[in-house]
Amino acid sequence: MITTLIPIGNSRGIRIPKPLLSESGLNNEVELQVKKGEIRIVSAPVKTKSISATALLSEKALETDWNKPEEDEAWASLQ
Repeated sequence: MITTLIPIGNSRGIRIPKPLLSESGLNNEVELQVKKGEIRIVSAPVKTKSISATALLSEKALETDWNKPEEDEAWASLQ
């Protein structure tokens, strides 16, 4: 299929017909890959949080929530 580049603000773009989008299975997020003489549009990689990143975030949150001097003082009288 041949199409024309159209102006979009300071950029240029193309309109992708609905049948081509349906057939491609592309969603809202795509990745553009450039090689000499071509631009490829592929599905964007799925972003997932790694368990280690989540654990690190939790440790930082616990550090600020659990290490409070006023709590140490309150517990000191019970020891």
